[in-house]
Amino acid sequence: MKSKLVAETPGQRTFVVVLDPGEEAFASLTDFAGQKGIAGASLTAIGAFEKATVGWFDFQSKSYREIPVAEQCEVLSAIGDIAVDDSGKASLHLHAVLGLSDGSTRGGHLLEGMVKPTLEVMITESPVHLRRTKRPALGIALIDLDA
Repeated sequence: MKSKLVAETPGQRTFVVVLDPGEEAFASLTDFAGQKGIAGASLTAIGAFEKATVGWFDFQSKSYREIPVAEQCEVLSAIGDIAVDDSGKASLHLHAVLGLSDGSTRGGHLLEGMVKPTLEVMITESPVHLRRTKRPALGIALIDLDA
């Protein structure tokens, strides 16, 4: 992974992050956010994966139904946010649309993506820190604007 701080104003930084082949995107970006102390940000990304798993959240079971993509795919669009969780650690929430070789797509919450050949990510920090709080009734953690 390579990264560059491309803009900085009081309380706000913008990073370009480029992931290398073989890196797992979700974990790498979560680690990056933790290392840089990012407590609130939006992010977008494009690139490709050699394989990935996206998920569809099932409210009945309060869990993700995994949708494996066991082939090379283009990251047509990835958009999400970074907040801190109840333990104060970086929490990434990222949706992705993946394009397959026949022109069809798979999409959902990005659970895992093995980069090949690259993933280019723009992270724009917000001046306000965001908190993601577990909502037991829903089974997921969501941004809590009152926290």
